Amino acid sequence: MNVIPLTPLDLSLCAFLVILLAASSARLKLGIHKQLIVSAFRCTIQLLLVGLVLEFLFASQEFIWLAIMATIMLLVAGHAVCARQQRPLRGWWMYGIGTLSMCISSFTVTCFALQIIINTSPWYTPQYAIPLLGMLLGNTMNGIAISIDRLTQSAWQQRTVIEQRLALGQTRSVALSSITKDSMRSGMIPIINSMATTGIVSLPGMMTGQILGGSLPMDAVKYQILILFLIAAGTGFGVIAAVQLTGRRLFDERQRLRLDRYK
Repeated sequence: MNVIPLTPLDLSLCAFLVILLAASSARLKLGIHKQLIVSAFRCTIQLLLVGLVLEFLFASQEFIWLAIMATIMLLVAGHAVCARQQRPLRGWWMYGIGTLSMCISSFTVTCFALQIIINTSPWYTPQYAIPLLGMLLGNTMNGIAISIDRLTQSAWQQRTVIEQRLALGQTRSVALSSITKDSMRSGMIPIINSMATTGIVSLPGMMTGQILGGSLPMDAVKYQILILFLIAAGTGFGVIAAVQLTGRRLFDERQRLRLDRYK
């Protein structure tokens, strides 16, 4: 591939645009100029560190280092899911449900793609495994965070209706069914919209990066289709698992709504 290298001066020119935007924000009193600068700084540091780690992983090709990296990514994603909840569950349940759901969906789909579809040798080749897992975790994390937040908030707001349904003899799953369906739909809508508009409204980052890196457009398109389908599957299965597990946690063994399990 014929990749044009970027110099520190090139990146500095781009950074100047962000600084100019922050100055404009401060002048307009939007109150986000500090957040913008801090986010840009964090983004730069984090990506540079990740670049160093990836260079080490690509050079070593050892499964143990890949497993450690994947575990760290999963744990950080689980924390991000918890941080986005307005009505989280008590204790470690929220973190555990989010992390377990992402692990089941993202890791399973990634391993399937590496071993069956891409068929690299070895199957855990970091060059393929880390980018695939990163994209799947990032999108699955968003879907799970949205769906759980929708479920817990709706259950709290409609707690009286749910308790009335339970009093009439309905089971937990029936009393919560409409909220469960809405929560699952909410978590899946972003990836559905992304697939529906890709190629017309926008060119995805991976496809654009491959084209800039010198890949043939049709090869980049095929990989992008693969990624979108994998993300859709990972997000969907993760959302279903997260909503089901969270729904169960909101009730006790006698199928009573337990509001004391909220923070």
